[in-house]
Amino acid sequence: MMTNEGFPGKWIEGIGLVLGPMLVMIGVLLKLGHDAFFPDQLAAFAGSPAQMTAAYSCFVAGIVLLSPAVLGVARRIGATHPRLAQWGLALTLAGLFARTFHAGVSHLAFQLVDVQGLGTAQRAISEQYGSFHVFQTINLATMVGWVVFAVGAWRAGVLGRVQSLGLALMTSMPVGVLKGTGVMSIVAAAGLCVALVPLGIKVLSQGPAPRWWTYPLAAAIAAAVTLVSLVG
Repeated sequence: MMTNEGFPGKWIEGIGLVLGPMLVMIGVLLKLGHDAFFPDQLAAFAGSPAQMTAAYSCFVAGIVLLSPAVLGVARRIGATHPRLAQWGLALTLAGLFARTFHAGVSHLAFQLVDVQGLGTAQRAISEQYGSFHVFQTINLATMVGWVVFAVGAWRAGVLGRVQSLGLALMTSMPVGVLKGTGVMSIVAAAGLCVALVPLGIKVLSQGPAPRWWTYPLAAAIAAAVTLVSLVG
């Protein structure tokens, strides 16, 4: 039985720590070659829909996987610095939720390109870009949360100095809808990988390996979920 001490669990936490940053990096790299602002992002989708769909999908999948990852890191920080763990986790999770919302809006914008054409989609987004939504109120948290989290991880000895600096660099990842890749996007994603992937490998290497039958069971469940989603 899983206890609160181990929440969210070795495998969920470890996979999030390894795959989350890697998928964010893949998403960032797949957007290279196009201007970072929305008119060119929509034009990039019109010209290369598969590539841009993969880019945005990988990025948001990585953001979702970072949720159990930061829960695990916060648990470790909280053992010695509970206040830093609480504030860092709260701010960082708020930022991850905001980025997930932004990804949904970006997905809708791409569908407008398919349904209405590039010009119409660009005009529609231009007229509504910057309109109020509740997640605008936590844009600062989206950036500051990683710094608080990094300070807590360093002071608690969860991450070394270089890894903590890498985690703090996530504050430079652009925030908002239809954001492409710039130099700071790559720096932020690289810092995230340096910070969390080694910790994830360490987490996954500890303790007993799962029993042989868990691998085909997990594959069967994943296939069933994918099939049901496609049929639905």
